[in-house]
Amino acid sequence: MVSKKILITGGAGFIGHQVIKKILQNTDWELFVIDRLSYAGNLNRINDVVEEVGGGAEKRIEFIFHDLKASFETELLHKLNKIDQIVHIGASSHVTRSVQNPSEFVHDNVIGTFNLLEASRKFDSLELFYYFSTDEVFGPSDKEVKFKEWDRYNSKNPYSATKAAGEELTIAYANTYGIPSLISHCCNVYGERQHVEKFIPNTIRKIISNEELIIHTDSNMIPGSRFYIHNEDLAESIVFLLKNKDTVINEAFKIQNKEPAKVNISGDSLISNLEVAELISNELEVEFTYKLLDKDPQRPGHDIKYGLDHSFLRSIGGSFDREFKFGIKNTVKWFTDNKSWINL
Repeated sequence: MVSKKILITGGAGFIGHQVIKKILQNTDWELFVIDRLSYAGNLNRINDVVEEVGGGAEKRIEFIFHDLKASFETELLHKLNKIDQIVHIGASSHVTRSVQNPSEFVHDNVIGTFNLLEASRKFDSLELFYYFSTDEVFGPSDKEVKFKEWDRYNSKNPYSATKAAGEELTIAYANTYGIPSLISHCCNVYGERQHVEKFIPNTIRKIISNEELIIHTDSNMIPGSRFYIHNEDLAESIVFLLKNKDTVINEAFKIQNKEPAKVNISGDSLISNLEVAELISNELEVEFTYKLLDKDPQRPGHDIKYGLDHSFLRSIGGSFDREFKFGIKNTVKWFTDNKSWINL
């Protein structure tokens, strides 16, 4: 049996490198990894997981330096012509940066997805285009509301709007050109090797450095909260979707009666940002100071809470979620053992 060939975008990123690890550990697939190595991409992530997996894993990976804002040239299309699956994870993903420079996010996340979809039309053996999206496309959730896969979009910032646009392009290409597609939404992700600009590693850095934390709140000064999933658990779910794509798509259609299939991926733990800081403080055994902020000029329209209904993924056996207190404990330890990742 011929091994599958998988194209992963954003493979040097926080989520992408864990997907690479899980694929190397659980399949015999060959990987083509595309990344432009922006400030958030780091080849050390890939090198680390290849070393962890061992067994000549590096022979199954070919790295391709390419910026998705550029179209695919003939030589690259020829190299990738026998691709079986595309795993499109690469994206600009920081909300504050999207507020400051929306044009960058439109080009990276919309034009980049368009160029990849255009390339996919030329891949004769393509059996799946997987688009990784975010819970933010649905906007904030009130009270106990959890959004289902095909609920309406309600983007509140340029980042989420560009991810929603990428979804719509994927749906359009699936219906217009017959690109076999699968879309997922995901909650907040945490774990080792996350970029220091993100909330959890930045909180670890600030507490160690005795810097004051900013905790965003609603107008009643109630701290914002998020559902979290560890990046290893997320990667397990993604690889489950890739390995069981036919079952996932068929079962999703029975429930959703729409194409392409959409799947929500989420942890079960809803935890406030202040509680996260307290857990980190306890693990570090360092006190911290903080300021509650209901209006932040750098984050206008800040969403206080998101929520995904991931009952479908759970029903087909593809949901993996470690207890947050356990996951954050190990994450804090990893960053304290690898302080260069948080610029210390």
